[in-house]
Amino acid sequence: MKSTIVKHSIMIAGHKTSVSLEDQFWSGLKAIADERDMKLAKLVTFINSDRRHDNLSSAIRLFVLNYYQSSDEARPRHRTLTRDKA
Repeated sequence: MKSTIVKHSIMIAGHKTSVSLEDQFWSGLKAIADERDMKLAKLVTFINSDRRHDNLSSAIRLFVLNYYQSSDEARPRHRTLTRDKA
């Protein structure tokens, strides 16, 4: 699976900055913002204000990962994985 890195310009606290993320992380971040009924820039501003890493892209990746991991833990475990029959 090949992932392309996409660079977006975004305003954080009145300053324009560029963030490079894989498509999947952009999609996840946008879905989280939509779910919370907030603008993407506002969510990134929140992540930026709470980050403990020098790199904003890394902080966003960790935020998205943590969000989906914690959401996954809340999901019921009764689903089973099945293989497609060839």
